[in-house]
Amino acid sequence: MDTLNVLSIIRMTDGERAMIEAVDPSVRLTDAGGWFDGEIRETWPAFTSERYLHPDAHGAGSPEERDRLLEDADVILGGWPFPLDLRARSPKLKWFHQRPAGASNLLRGDLWGGEVIVTTSRGSGNTLAMAEFALAGIMHFAKGLPQAAVDYAAGYFSHRAYNPLLLHDKVVCVVGAGGIGQDVGRLCAAMGMRVVGTRGSLGDDPLPQGFDFVGDPAELDHLLAEADFVAICCQWTPETNHLFNAERFALMKPGSVLVNVARGEIIEENALIESLQTDRLRGVVLDVYDGEFEGLPKSKLWSDPRVLVTPHISGASDQNRHRAVEVFCENLAAYLSGEPLANVIDWERGY
Repeated sequence: MDTLNVLSIIRMTDGERAMIEAVDPSVRLTDAGGWFDGEIRETWPAFTSERYLHPDAHGAGSPEERDRLLEDADVILGGWPFPLDLRARSPKLKWFHQRPAGASNLLRGDLWGGEVIVTTSRGSGNTLAMAEFALAGIMHFAKGLPQAAVDYAAGYFSHRAYNPLLLHDKVVCVVGAGGIGQDVGRLCAAMGMRVVGTRGSLGDDPLPQGFDFVGDPAELDHLLAEADFVAICCQWTPETNHLFNAERFALMKPGSVLVNVARGEIIEENALIESLQTDRLRGVVLDVYDGEFEGLPKSKLWSDPRVLVTPHISGASDQNRHRAVEVFCENLAAYLSGEPLANVIDWERGY
């Protein structure tokens, strides 16, 4: 079998390197983790570079050496952020696998919509981590925990201000009952909540575990009216861009809680701010926000005690990094055998 040149531009452990090399003797792995960090600093917003790259990471090798690495690559294992001109500089490239599970982050580079196969690490264990985060966000506001920070700053307890809710029999609407959403539903059902949701492609699949109802996206409006909690778990596509706008916020049940672990662009943030100003929402958890790779969230969101903003960490855990390389290795074995790859991005669908 001909040699398959696999280039890794992510930092890996010795165990992860050994895992890739053990897939097949034909695999020739080149570990260039960190080599392209200098390029990334020059081409990505400073906010992104500072957030995702180590302070001492400035790349390695000469431009010519980095170009040769890309020119020889049949397969590239990448992460986030990544060089924006991979396709232009990699004439032999047939397949790019990215360690993140999402797809929309690739919109910045030249891989989107091209002939190179692109796969993600969806299913690498981050769906459960994100579901746990969503449940934690629900409980944060259901139990009135933001008041604890207020009490701490004031130096006394305001017992009546907590106003905790019992989750049992409350309704949660999962927008996007796919991998993440199904885990959210299962965890919420275990808390005794009634779980409803929407999904873009229903097919003939059975009702997911824990769900009382799953409908198509057209069902969303009437589900919002009865939901005490709403968890956004869907993909960001042209159809879901600003899905939550002024009209949708007006449909939401007064006093409800909104959690977004998907993409910031799904929420029209000025409409969200207006909804908060009218006291329609009890609380909002944003693990993502519009423009999160350019700078900090809008001050009216970050300064509002009813809004909890975190820096896109809902999928992080002590386990999912290793599993992402396992997903790549499973696909690598399939690629060498001529079998279909898992998690291939469909450019028309956007994920």
